[in-house]
Amino acid sequence: MTTSLLSSLKVTARPKIEPKLPIIGKRMKLIEKLEQQQEMATCMLENKPFEAFREKMVKDAVTGERTKQRRAVSIKPWYYDSDGHYFLEVKVNNKPIDIQTGKPAIDVGDKADLPKTIETIILAVEQGELDSFITAKVVIGKKATPAKPDTAKTSGKP
Repeated sequence: MTTSLLSSLKVTARPKIEPKLPIIGKRMKLIEKLEQQQEMATCMLENKPFEAFREKMVKDAVTGERTKQRRAVSIKPWYYDSDGHYFLEVKVNNKPIDIQTGKPAIDVGDKADLPKTIETIILAVEQGELDSFITAKVVIGKKATPAKPDTAKTSGKP
C-alpha cells in the first residue's frame, strides 16, 4: 500500500489574522523621521555632513526597464538656535504640534542635549503618548475669496 505525500503533512484550519492598527504605521513613520533628526543633530555635533537618501523607481527611457536608484533628499531640521539656546519642534504632516496648549517648542538648552531629547520623544511615541496628534485630521483653512468687482462698466455717455 502506498502513502500519499499530502497525508504526511499536518493540515489545520486557517488561523484568523488580526489586521494591524493604522496608528502603528503612523507611529513608525514619525519614529523614522525623528531618527533622521537625531542623526542630523549627531552629525552637527560631530561637524560631519548629513546626507539622507530615498530609493526611487526609475524607468529607463531606452529599454523600459525599471530600476531602483538612491536619490539624495534634503531634510530640514526640526531644531533651531536662538542665541546659543536650542529649541525643538515635533512635526506631524509637516506642521509643528503643540505638546502643551499653545506651546509647540521644546526647550533643549545646549545643542549637545539634542540627541538625548529626540530619544526621549521617540520613546514617548513608542508608548503612544503622541497618538492624539498623529491621528488628528489636518484642517486646511479656507482662503477668503475677495469680492468680485462689478465688471459692468458704465460709460458717461447717454
